Amino acid sequence: MSTPPQDPYFSTSQDNNNTAGADSDALSPLEQEVLDEYARLLGNLNTMSTLLSSLSDAPSAAILDGLRGLERKTSLVFTLLKASVYSIVLNQQIREPGEEGEEEEED
Repeated sequence: MSTPPQDPYFSTSQDNNNTAGADSDALSPLEQEVLDEYARLLGNLNTMSTLLSSLSDAPSAAILDGLRGLERKTSLVFTLLKASVYSIVLNQQIREPGEEGEEEEED
């Protein structure tokens, strides 16, 4: 049976429970395999957390350049959307008085 590597995120109670479980033969092979998988998952999550923490502390220049480009494109789309909405509203306001006048003439 392999023991999971010691992680700084393990609490003392988790570490004691793990060693107590490893010493006893009460665990079936399937249960031990599940525990090993959970330990490996914990290690992977801790590694990912450390990596994400380091990335958030010092973002790379490539990420910042990509975000700037995305911000410019988003601003352009927002401006075009506002212009389109303004155009639609203006066209509706122009048509409404003409349509009301035609309806009054028909009655």
